[in-house]
Amino acid sequence: MKLIIVESPTKAKTLQKFLGKEYSILSSYGHIRDLPSKKIGIDIKNDFEPEYVIPDKAKKRVKELKEELKKNEQVILATDEDREGEAIAFHLAEILKLKNPQRIVFHEITKSAIEEALKNPRGIDMNLVSSQQARRILDRLVGYKLSPFLWKTVARGLSAGRVQSVVLKLINEREEEIKNFKSVEYWTIVALLLKIKNENEKIKNDTNGFEAMLIKENGKVIQKLGIGNEKEVQRIIDNLKDNDYEVRKIEEKETRKNPLPPFITSTLQQESWQRLYFSAKKTMLLAQKLYEKGLITYHRTDSLNLSLSSQKMAESFIKKNYGQEYYPASVRIYKTKSKTAQEAHEAIRPTQPDISPSEIKLKNKLEEQQFKLYELIWQRFIASQMSEAIIDSVSVEIESQNPDAKKNQYTFRATGQVLRFKGFLMVYPMKLEEKQLPDLKKNEKLLLDKISPLQHFTQPPARYNEASLIKVLEKEGIGRPSTYAPILDTVQKRNYVEKNEAKRFQPTEIGVLVNNILVKHFPKIIDLKFTANMEENLDKIAKNEESRTNVLREFYQPFQQKLKEKGKIVSKKDLVKETEKICPQCGSSLLQRWSKYGKFYGCSAYPKCKYIEKTKKPGLDIKCPNCNQGEIVSKKTKKGKIFYGCSKWPDCDFALWDKPTKETCPKCKSLLVEKGKKIACSNKDCDFQK
Repeated sequence: MKLIIVESPTKAKTLQKFLGKEYSILSSYGHIRDLPSKKIGIDIKNDFEPEYVIPDKAKKRVKELKEELKKNEQVILATDEDREGEAIAFHLAEILKLKNPQRIVFHEITKSAIEEALKNPRGIDMNLVSSQQARRILDRLVGYKLSPFLWKTVARGLSAGRVQSVVLKLINEREEEIKNFKSVEYWTIVALLLKIKNENEKIKNDTNGFEAMLIKENGKVIQKLGIGNEKEVQRIIDNLKDNDYEVRKIEEKETRKNPLPPFITSTLQQESWQRLYFSAKKTMLLAQKLYEKGLITYHRTDSLNLSLSSQKMAESFIKKNYGQEYYPASVRIYKTKSKTAQEAHEAIRPTQPDISPSEIKLKNKLEEQQFKLYELIWQRFIASQMSEAIIDSVSVEIESQNPDAKKNQYTFRATGQVLRFKGFLMVYPMKLEEKQLPDLKKNEKLLLDKISPLQHFTQPPARYNEASLIKVLEKEGIGRPSTYAPILDTVQKRNYVEKNEAKRFQPTEIGVLVNNILVKHFPKIIDLKFTANMEENLDKIAKNEESRTNVLREFYQPFQQKLKEKGKIVSKKDLVKETEKICPQCGSSLLQRWSKYGKFYGCSAYPKCKYIEKTKKPGLDIKCPNCNQGEIVSKKTKKGKIFYGCSKWPDCDFALWDKPTKETCPKCKSLLVEKGKKIACSNKDCDFQK
């Protein structure tokens, strides 16, 4: 018998389906060794040597694996082919005392991929292991050294992270941009123009009306933002009233829109949020299940490579189901722009692209959310191999001039586009606003039907949502594909960041304070370029171009020196503020202090008087329908998930996961709640929605 060890029980079950009785397949249930939880666990003086322990939750599993080892003549380690997977394999080999550990890797859990991997075993890649160890040690050093600084400066219980603090900085900087933004007024002028049925009598042809925007005045291009004020707008409108309108220029062109490349981790997370409203964390959990079931290739990747066999299957499916014209003249090959992409990997794609998603759903009994993500991956991959979409676009310039006042010359532009050939859009729909202009000819006279002045105001930059923040992290080289989801999850769990009603990130009160302190005292640690350079160093360790010890030493020595300097000059007292409030228990003044949950007011006579003023949670101005006394307020579970409950809890246990509106259901009188872009009834037995 041969023993194969993987990290996931679902993955073990899928492998067992492909392999015969000669293999016994078990799961390690993730990492079986880690740094100790109650101490730093790093021997800094001895080249940052990590101290590994077996966590309590893994001890039983380790015992079972050791027992199983006695029954098998060979052990094969088949954990994921990334740094974490390599580290798990390393720890398994160490704990089980494997002399010559056999390591196999594969990008997809299919019979052919497994059989090929078994033919080509390799040893453990210690460069990848060293890179994973370096990341883990760096994060531990920052967490264990910088967090106590925050305890001393702000409050106990706060924590800092190497990458999470950079994300917090990005969110705070965007909030500052919004806060300091000054809106600017501007105007645009749109003309509704009509073709003429009869030139002699100038009869309007109302069925051939179209809009055109003013772009020039007396040959001078209107400024980028438009016209500055209403007075200027009125002057131009007065000049336009008696003008003649004539087509001066027509440009027609064919535009070809190429399909997007297949997904990598970051683009999957972004598109999953945009189209399915799945968080990065949920997306990765669902993708993990799909991978372990053998339905998609490995989902932690930054490579756009595709196997030749998958492209052949896509070609066959496209030609059979859509026609020859929907397949390009040659195979589409995509190249990543990232310098650190692991090109040996594949992009995220279905393992059976020649089978429709609906068939896969039935065969594998996929849950609805799993199916939605699988369908998105399938559509993106198939579309990436299809022909481009062809769009016919036209641009028309119309001259407006008063025959009696040669100087008042204005130019309007109208544009239109029509989709001539869908191409990949047949499979992967994208927003494309079609607008057809009437058949116009050069020097053709037109009639002005209406002039519309439109007032606008410049808008501040939008707060980050999951998709836009991940896009920035990827662009700046912050973190790796596998880290985006836990990073975003961590800053929310720590109460530094929360999502508003529009599902966009906002820093909390304590998040603003922590960021300000880190920016002031440790600007280098949370600098984007510094963090990106560290990621490059980790990649160099993985390629054996740099040593783990050198990278850690270059980081730690200046970091430790900075900690010593700042530790002498900062104190929690710096944040304590006096107030005019009086303690109701002892008559002393109340002071504004900070805890890990935010600002609070406590008695200045502490510890003799331990009075703390209770802060009322802001309500939604909605009366609780259950007790009719309390108010619905926003709350958080221990895991940081937002829900809505009664302020009279525990006397009233009314709660909802979806945000309630002030409206009640016309059918059953229950509260209406927000469900994505729709409003629906909170009563599960009622189907009302709008």
